[in-house]
Amino acid sequence: MNSIERLVRPNIRALCPYSTARDEYQGPLGIFLDANESPYPTGWNRYPDPHQKALKEQISRIKGVPADSIFLGNGSDEAIDLCFRVFCKPGTDNAIAISPSYGMYGVAADINDVRLRSVPLGPDFSLPAKELLAAADARSKLLFLCSPNNPSGNAFPAAELSALIARFPGIVVLDEAYADFSAEGSLRGRLSEFPNLIILQTLSKAYGLAALRLGMAFASPYIIRLMSMVKYPYNINQSTQELVAKALREPVEDRIAETVSQRRQLAAELPAFRCVRRVYPSDANFLLVQVDDADRLYAHLLADGIIVRNRSRVPQCAGCLRITVGLPSENDKLLTSLQAYEKGDIHR
Repeated sequence: MNSIERLVRPNIRALCPYSTARDEYQGPLGIFLDANESPYPTGWNRYPDPHQKALKEQISRIKGVPADSIFLGNGSDEAIDLCFRVFCKPGTDNAIAISPSYGMYGVAADINDVRLRSVPLGPDFSLPAKELLAAADARSKLLFLCSPNNPSGNAFPAAELSALIARFPGIVVLDEAYADFSAEGSLRGRLSEFPNLIILQTLSKAYGLAALRLGMAFASPYIIRLMSMVKYPYNINQSTQELVAKALREPVEDRIAETVSQRRQLAAELPAFRCVRRVYPSDANFLLVQVDDADRLYAHLLADGIIVRNRSRVPQCAGCLRITVGLPSENDKLLTSLQAYEKGDIHR
């Protein structure tokens, strides 16, 4: 762990974290006069568990990761921000990310005054392992990889990811937000091999809990302790903890299977339209589709009440729309709208 400790900002290593009233008392329920809460039972008058112990145990059983290797955040974005705050000294250290990829890596870097070095993906959005390693120097603390990647949709082979994680001299943050839809699966089970690995996952996609804003980070207990020291004390509210715990008792496998089936069906049907130039292979719950006139088709779909993401100005995504896989009925409406577009029944 010494090699990881040297990557941590000195002030974070020396940090004495805020201690809540709930940290100081771990006994049975009693008369709580310790946290200056209201004593009147509204159902929400007590502070939530700052460590989300019960929820972490539940997630531990589902994900097969020890509870002390789990961090829960307000979406994955909180964990992304904490990676910068724990490891990167503002104005001095740098981070590396593939491009194109999830935009919050760059936003979080800017907020924390950390230079982000973007390395373009290779042909057909392949992983540029050599270029990523060449971009690193003594001040490179973080490497962000998203697999399956957003917006390209492709998952990188596990062997390539593993080799890169083993060779990168800093912390590798592997964002697996879409891994539930991918045959490549997750590297969660290999955390013990890579002390420099942080895996991000979310309940917003496959689990359908985007409104509850709960993201997960899996890493060594040492890294999880660091993130827990730096986070705000009560970052996950009580209602979110309870609603997530309830939702996790319901299986999601059928929904995931239907999404994957619908993705394959859309990928097979979309190339039949003249306006579609290419449908990129996807391991996620969306498709990146290159079309003749992205702005025009986007406007047409929007007028039909169908909202997609215009990615045509993103590097390497010229002329592309990113289309999320919806319910079968919603996907049918998308295809019907495309048929109207092909016939010239275009909204202006």
